[in-house]
Amino acid sequence: MSLRATGEGHISSIVFQTGVISAAGEIILEPVSPKLTCGQPMNVVADGYYSVDFTPDTPLSARVLYPHSIAESNGMEDARFVQFTDKEKTLFFATYTAYNGKSIHPHLIETPDFQHFKIRPFSGKAAFDKGFALFPERVQGKYAMIGRQGGRNLSIMYSDDLYCWDEYSPLQQPKHGWEMLQMGNCGSPIKTPQGWLLLTHAVGPMRTYVLSFTLLDLHDPGKVLASMEQPLLSPNEEEREGYVPNVLYTCGLLAHGEKLVIPHAMSDYAISFAVTEIDTVLRELLSTKK
Repeated sequence: MSLRATGEGHISSIVFQTGVISAAGEIILEPVSPKLTCGQPMNVVADGYYSVDFTPDTPLSARVLYPHSIAESNGMEDARFVQFTDKEKTLFFATYTAYNGKSIHPHLIETPDFQHFKIRPFSGKAAFDKGFALFPERVQGKYAMIGRQGGRNLSIMYSDDLYCWDEYSPLQQPKHGWEMLQMGNCGSPIKTPQGWLLLTHAVGPMRTYVLSFTLLDLHDPGKVLASMEQPLLSPNEEEREGYVPNVLYTCGLLAHGEKLVIPHAMSDYAISFAVTEIDTVLRELLSTKK
């Protein structure tokens, strides 16, 4: 699990936590390393191209991806990791928001093993704003990604080049009161026989962040099949107060057997987990399908 760690000056970096999920869905987190390291950055370029290596004996929970370029000098935010498979080759990618104190730009992390990392910015006319989430495989031969250009509505993008994105199309916009201010994705979609399950967040009155699900067509994910009429999760009494009040937020979820495991931030002060059945979510979505 990747986490956003905020330090002095409110500068965000990316850290990791390991654990085990039992067959019953019980989550057991492993001890965190008492020491941290930023690894060895190499070939750092101002606009965001560089790599970072960690020694094999460094525990994963000790590894920190810390801003090394000017493009991200004020933070690396909201990393959305996904295991990507292409022609029987597996890599891990993460989209994240690079912030230099004045502007933001979407960047990409690439790693085969969480020891060696390559970092670079996205390019192209559609590579702006935040909230990018890469699909875990090519769709109809192309890379596919969820975006949020303009800051309020969801979009979908396709490209032959993983690093360059020139076009985007509208995907979903707010239609309920609890999502009236904006929508965004909560990480890469999960593939099911009924379609792509996309976990979303929405912002409503009092800037309350909630989580919900949208179902996209399996072969044409630019087509929305269904979306929930009510939020999946809303902040309860224990989750409303914190560094940023009234916020439930996540950048990813995991399909574990027949269950979905959703780690989420509680008002930016702690992490909790929600577990639900894939079939339960699909039934709820398909009941709203018209």
